Amino acid sequence: MSIQSVNPVNGKVIKNYKEHSWNQVSKKIVATHLAWLNWQNTSFSERAYMLRKTAELLVQRKTELATLMATEMGKPIKDGIAEIEKCASVCDYYADNGETFLKDEIIETEASRSYVSFRPLGVVLAVMPWNFPYWQLFRFLAPALMAGNCGLLKHASNVSGCALSIEQIIKDAGFPANVFQVLLINSKVVKDVIAHPAVKAVTLTGSTEAGIHVAQQAAQQLKKSVLELGGSDPYIILEDADIELAADICAQSRLINNGQSCIAAKRFIVVKKVEREFVELFKAKMAARITGDPFDANTNLGPMSRLDLRDELHQQVQENIMAGAKCILGGQIPDYKSKHAFYTPTILTGIKKGMPAYEEEIFGPVASIISARNTDDAIRIANDTSFGLGAAVFTRDRSLGEQIAKTRLNAGSCFVNSFVKSDPRLPFGGINQSGYGRELGIFGIREFVNIKTVYVK
Repeated sequence: MSIQSVNPVNGKVIKNYKEHSWNQVSKKIVATHLAWLNWQNTSFSERAYMLRKTAELLVQRKTELATLMATEMGKPIKDGIAEIEKCASVCDYYADNGETFLKDEIIETEASRSYVSFRPLGVVLAVMPWNFPYWQLFRFLAPALMAGNCGLLKHASNVSGCALSIEQIIKDAGFPANVFQVLLINSKVVKDVIAHPAVKAVTLTGSTEAGIHVAQQAAQQLKKSVLELGGSDPYIILEDADIELAADICAQSRLINNGQSCIAAKRFIVVKKVEREFVELFKAKMAARITGDPFDANTNLGPMSRLDLRDELHQQVQENIMAGAKCILGGQIPDYKSKHAFYTPTILTGIKKGMPAYEEEIFGPVASIISARNTDDAIRIANDTSFGLGAAVFTRDRSLGEQIAKTRLNAGSCFVNSFVKSDPRLPFGGINQSGYGRELGIFGIREFVNIKTVYVK
């Protein structure tokens, strides 16, 4: 069996990768476990040195790696370079702060000495998607390695080249052999990897459906899991919002990564009084995006990652129109690119409860406008979802915006007058159908450790 990587710009096969047999996978798991037996005892300074070296190599190779991303999943070159630079920053962040985050915490009891120690779990399996092929892996891998864990990666099949380039970077940074390895396998084999005694935990970024399967498989083995899943992030535009600012930020967030981001804005909930003004400005900013070859420096919207995903997105758009929504921009597959994975920026208005754009995650450059009577109605609509990854609110009253973000919006990350994004310094993750557990910050590095009580009488 082989794993195929296809260029979404032209539909041409880039490379076929031979799948690892179960015998090969099993040997890799055991080798990674044996590497961990030594790696867990390395000092924080040793781990930090190798992470900083990793950051250096990422920066040195950023153009090469961005080119690989553009080829395998269509990300514009300039966006790919920014992604690699962000990966370098997360390596440096944990190199600088990991030891402090995992320092023993003294707790006074009747004992002569009692404290909490944070010890590595062992080998952790990462199941990762294609949309941010480097960032989503490094936001797990940097803290995991700094904590003394080892990693295995089952990446999305269409970015196998990206996966193997990460493995090479880790080797070149001086990490011991087998501390991190790539498994070229299909999704059906993931269950067997999770069940292997040497694998102690699993983290997945992907769809809600994939998360349910992995969570069930991990639970059957009583193993820890962290899930960062889909989202249908609401962006609320209140009456007193800076409409120009809101329209600009909303367009950026909806079209980031060619519209294929779990934390991209999906539902734009606009108070009726400013709806017309917002929609006009928003439409102009969406239409101004230049769609084209990701290797062109002027391109800021490339193709979707796969042709089948583009076709599914178009079907969702048509279903909304048939249900009564109005398409005021896009909604078409470009004729000259019909055999490739391009889709034009699209805006749907008149979205109501029961329509796919109201209930489902729309994963592509399609924006859904929902009208609200007032602030309370907008918040109600924002929370009327099975997801809970991110949310944003736009208002000139920052105190009100903060109060809404803190106490009234149900999501893992809530931003005011800005688009939702991940940051190495801040915990990131969702609630409800958007998953559980946290990545990044102090909370992320403590997900895959044994929080051990030590009591000395």
